[in-house]
Amino acid sequence: MDEYLAGLPADRRAALEHVRTVVAGLVPDAEEGRSYGVPAFILTGRPVLGFSAAKRHLSLFPFSPAAIEAVKHRLAGFDVAKGTIRFSPEHPVPDDVLADLVRARLREL
Repeated sequence: MDEYLAGLPADRRAALEHVRTVVAGLVPDAEEGRSYGVPAFILTGRPVLGFSAAKRHLSLFPFSPAAIEAVKHRLAGFDVAKGTIRFSPEHPVPDDVLADLVRARLREL
């Protein structure tokens, strides 16, 4: 993750570092690695949450449509798809929603 984040512009790096901090606090036993080609938190060999930076947005990948559904009603104003939540540094996913997303994914594992 360090290498991936180091290559990003400061605003995008800061936004994803914040995600990293929140998730690491919720899942301290998770390892940092890659899943499906994106930086991800891995717990007992299974991905919990991944993230990436694209040209026009940042993305969260909980590797679970059900986890997204669990918080979708709280994601007004975000671009939400079956497997991803897109956001920007200026409009980050609120910490409580991010935490509940991670908890929903953990319940599946």
